[in-house]
Amino acid sequence: MLSATHVRGQSGVALTLGVLLVSLHAQQPTQTPETEFRFKSGVELINVTATVSDRAGRFVPDLRKEDFAVYEDGQPQTVTHFSAERVPVSLGIALDTSRSMAGERIRAARRALDRFLFELLHSDDEVFLYRFADRPVLLQDWTTDRQLLSRALGRIGADGTTAMYDAVAQAIRLTAAGRNRKKALIVLSDGNDTASNVRLRDLKELIRESDALLYAIGIECETGADRRSQQQSQFQRRRPMPFPLPPIGRRGWPIPPPPPPMPLPPPPGRALNHGCGESVDAKALHNMTDDSGGRTEIVHDPADLDAATAAIADELSQQYYLGYLSSEKKDGRWHTIRVDVRNQTYRVRARRGYVAS
Repeated sequence: MLSATHVRGQSGVALTLGVLLVSLHAQQPTQTPETEFRFKSGVELINVTATVSDRAGRFVPDLRKEDFAVYEDGQPQTVTHFSAERVPVSLGIALDTSRSMAGERIRAARRALDRFLFELLHSDDEVFLYRFADRPVLLQDWTTDRQLLSRALGRIGADGTTAMYDAVAQAIRLTAAGRNRKKALIVLSDGNDTASNVRLRDLKELIRESDALLYAIGIECETGADRRSQQQSQFQRRRPMPFPLPPIGRRGWPIPPPPPPMPLPPPPGRALNHGCGESVDAKALHNMTDDSGGRTEIVHDPADLDAATAAIADELSQQYYLGYLSSEKKDGRWHTIRVDVRNQTYRVRARRGYVAS
């Protein structure tokens, strides 16, 4: 038989070991998807969002970690984290409300964004909304309440100049405060920047230091009606001369063609071009979006905004997440990232690097 003293001694040791194990377990950090996939410049875990499509532009599903190869500064990396699941998004919207957006452009933008918010995003996605003309204005901070966002959109008019770079600079900073590990920003504009204090070069560096995917939708100045009218005019100018040609000789000269008709005034209620005299600066939009792993799309008719925003929502739902361990350089430099897939007929779009600051 064990003595009472021996039993008490064993109980004391067991209790001490139990307390020690609980204490050690409490000290160990809890790993969650949020911590596993958070992008941090210059830390060990570098995360990349990759969009894979086939030659027809369709998204390619069901790829595995083994299908990808990741390179940093040209050196192959070992992918340690991988996911193909749809995750909640912290999404910012920056809408151009300058004078050139007046009329059908701003109405089409409101309709497309309303559908985007209510039908295409998930209920757990959070959103903020900026408008920008002479300056950027935050209309609605982070929220999952679609009615708040819709009411803010409904109050938007269009007037003033275009401070697009200032708006993107403010919005890209706000995306860092999003609660979801996946972050994105959509910029919708129909013109060139005309009023910003931020320079494009500085804005590009700011975007490179962010972990947000940046998308831009540019609306060309001409509307569908404008384009059809222009195409018709070009066709008329290319019409062949009538056959047979009028005779030319001593007794007469060719009959001159009648003068072209005067252009008709715009129908009542239709606004003029609102100063939209320049095309979208597609190069500037690509400079903003392409390093982030997002993209730029140019539409030629406001009616195409529905399809453009739907394509972005679809893309945000069908992306791959790749994580790899990188040495802690912290040298403040840009380090390139390249993502390849085993099937070389597929196209991959991913962030092009990170700043190890």
